[in-house]
Amino acid sequence: MQLTNDLRKKVLQFQQTEITEYHIYKRLAKKIKSDVNAKILDQIAEDEQRHYEDWKRYTNEEVQPRWDQVWFYYIISMMFGFTFGVKLMERGEEAAQANYEAVAHAIPEAIKYQAEEDQHEQQLLDMLDEERLQYAGSVVLGLNDALVELTGALAGLTLALQNVKLIALSGLITGIAASMSMAASEYLSTRSEKTSKQPVRAAIYTGIAYIVTVALLVLPYLLFDNYYLDLAVALTTAVIIIAVFNYYISVAKGESFRARFLEMAGLSLGVALFSFIIGYFIRQWLGIEI
Repeated sequence: MQLTNDLRKKVLQFQQTEITEYHIYKRLAKKIKSDVNAKILDQIAEDEQRHYEDWKRYTNEEVQPRWDQVWFYYIISMMFGFTFGVKLMERGEEAAQANYEAVAHAIPEAIKYQAEEDQHEQQLLDMLDEERLQYAGSVVLGLNDALVELTGALAGLTLALQNVKLIALSGLITGIAASMSMAASEYLSTRSEKTSKQPVRAAIYTGIAYIVTVALLVLPYLLFDNYYLDLAVALTTAVIIIAVFNYYISVAKGESFRARFLEMAGLSLGVALFSFIIGYFIRQWLGIEI
């Protein structure tokens, strides 16, 4: 078949995408502990290579993979989990599927390739059995509680005490004590539920998520002397934490980023505003000057 220049460019792009993803899937399959998941990824890799060879029949040209993307998604998968890395990569295939439809009039096999890509996505949805995703609920518990409690506490303390060292001290004591309390509560809750999650591990995930959040929120009070600036930085940090974590969950689990983000951000900032007002009235009522 004689391809037009425009059609040839698109097919060459398809080739490069397929061979790039082949190398990504192959590398991940070798690193995954689960034999079932490794077998699925290996099968998907073989399908990608077969697609590459099929596209090559139309161009008669070898195409090199994009090694920058290969290593980018490989490193992302090693850092944040293979489910997140692969899902992030699969998101880019939505545009590719639209391009498949655009060339289907000249290359009918494109529709078959698109159907197989859809099947890949469904297979990946069934692979959500990583430990970090099993314990995502424990992380959410630690993050959400720390964000709501500490943003509220810091906002109230900022106006009530107006002293960065005292605010930092109070925030750290409150946060550390609360992290231990939340970890213990998660341990007891998980043990009573009798799920596949290990109570100790769930408690560790909750405690770590809580204490890391506390450290990041209190940090501005240890760096800057202006307590209003510190509060602004702490609240901005809270929003960034919420955005990053919810983006991770939205990609890995296919959930709505906007809904989760607005809910968590609204709770944290709403409590902070309420606590800020309460701190003002308590300071006026008690007549405290520090």
